[in-house]
Amino acid sequence: MLDRIHLLAAVTVLGVLEQAYFFLQVIYARRAFGISPPKISGPPEFERVFRAQVNSSEYFPIFLALLWQAGLFFHQGLAAALGLLYLYARYCYFMGYRASSSERLAPIYFSTGVLWILVAASALGILHFFLSHYMELNVLQLLTA
Repeated sequence: MLDRIHLLAAVTVLGVLEQAYFFLQVIYARRAFGISPPKISGPPEFERVFRAQVNSSEYFPIFLALLWQAGLFFHQGLAAALGLLYLYARYCYFMGYRASSSERLAPIYFSTGVLWILVAASALGILHFFLSHYMELNVLQLLTA
């Protein structure tokens, strides 16, 4: 069983570490600009770091659910590779947003595209499972025949 999930688990841990890094960046920005919790407004430089972290946190559960579904039902290696691409795009998004709000656009579009590919892989994998498990219809076998 573990050989079916080890790559997904590794990408999950990397994602958690990335989220922790983003959280730390907000703490450092709070200290640098003298903004104590629960305040969330301040200079634009602080607000961009804060928004980048919040936006990344909002998408993280969606990413995790899709990563694991695509990995379990479609292909672990492909899902893990897409997961790494997503995490890299999110890092670029965070760094870009931190520098300027316009610098966030290309990475957010790319990461959204990766999420849509994970959606497609998840849906195809789950559909294949239902068809083969409940209807005894093996689509892959039909396609190769």
